[in-house]
Amino acid sequence: MRLISSLLLFFLVVSSSAGYSGGTVPGRMRKNPAARHPCKRLIFYFHDIIYNGENAKNATAAIIGAPSWGNRTILAGQNHFGDLVVFDDPITLDNNLHSTPIGRAQGFYLYDKKDIFTAWLGFSFVFNSTQHKGSINFAGADPLMNKTRDISVIGGTGDFFMARGVATLMTDAFEGEDYFRLRVDIKLYECW
Repeated sequence: MRLISSLLLFFLVVSSSAGYSGGTVPGRMRKNPAARHPCKRLIFYFHDIIYNGENAKNATAAIIGAPSWGNRTILAGQNHFGDLVVFDDPITLDNNLHSTPIGRAQGFYLYDKKDIFTAWLGFSFVFNSTQHKGSINFAGADPLMNKTRDISVIGGTGDFFMARGVATLMTDAFEGEDYFRLRVDIKLYECW
């Protein structure tokens, strides 16, 4: 009986370790040296012109939700807390608003804190140029007072099918409450 128990225990240990890769402790992430270097890196600019009640012809963004003390043509006080803005902004290869767009940045941002100037972003870069076709999808917190901030690349289509990575945002310019330009440095770590 003891021999059978010992053999059973031996086979149980051997069979449970057969699927173990040996690189890490189960439940912990493995460090992959290849993941340290992006498989693709792209830099784009997108230009946001928020509707202010007077610039309807040029506006690329609009406040669609505001707190009770705010309105939909002027961003609310208290770090714009509660404002929800939807946008359809041009994407360019350089920081010139009048450069030929290579796509559109489409999505929304929500100012989500009263005490700190910060937002939460959910958007896509939708491309339709000779260089790029498809989309890259982004989501994450944007602490606007930091010089650079990272948000997640959570997927894509076309040339960017199932892309994963990090986009580093930097406010490249802003003019009052009506215009800002972001530099977006995209590093993809999963490319198909």
